[in-house]
Amino acid sequence: MTALVTLKGFAASLMMSDINTDTIAPLVRAGQGLQPAGIRSASELAQRLFGPWRYATDGQENPDFVLNKTPFRDAKFLLAGDNFACGSSRETAATMLQAFGIRCIIAPSFGLIFKDNCFRNHMLPLVLPTDEIEKLSIMAEREEQFILNLTDRTLKTASGFEISFSLPLFRQDMLLKGTDEVSTTLTYEQAISQFEAVVSKSRPWEQLAR
Repeated sequence: MTALVTLKGFAASLMMSDINTDTIAPLVRAGQGLQPAGIRSASELAQRLFGPWRYATDGQENPDFVLNKTPFRDAKFLLAGDNFACGSSRETAATMLQAFGIRCIIAPSFGLIFKDNCFRNHMLPLVLPTDEIEKLSIMAEREEQFILNLTDRTLKTASGFEISFSLPLFRQDMLLKGTDEVSTTLTYEQAISQFEAVVSKSRPWEQLAR
């Protein structure tokens, strides 16, 4: 997987609440039938993203949808309302966004399974207050570029607007190193062994219970 250290690009604004995974990653695309089972190419995943909104019933692009407009066809960020990616647990809600090129989704809250799937696919689900996102949305519509820095946990815009955000260290490590939960945990193997050594002396009965 590809580590996420910095990210720069346009932000597409989709400021609606409760956008569900059925809309983000539809099983059916207009004019093309059911989403095929099994492994799919990145280009196909990207093509099917937001199918009900990106395409008309005849399969043609909807020119009014933000991701069909220039420069947002190349968006790296997505701004959304509360409870983004609620609904079913399909992982393609994350992988379709990633295949399209979006690696940071900014919303006041997320569906919990989707949020975990983002980190596992080395994408940042960034939680910010609604009023801050509304400010960012105005800048996004002005076609300002956004700059994300995971090392110092900042988000900036081309006009100089800057936000600092918090992120659990474990999740930050996963993104910066491009690793999964198991690999990230194993980087703390020495500290875990030292802790277990202390516990085995102070609470030996816990070791016997294993």
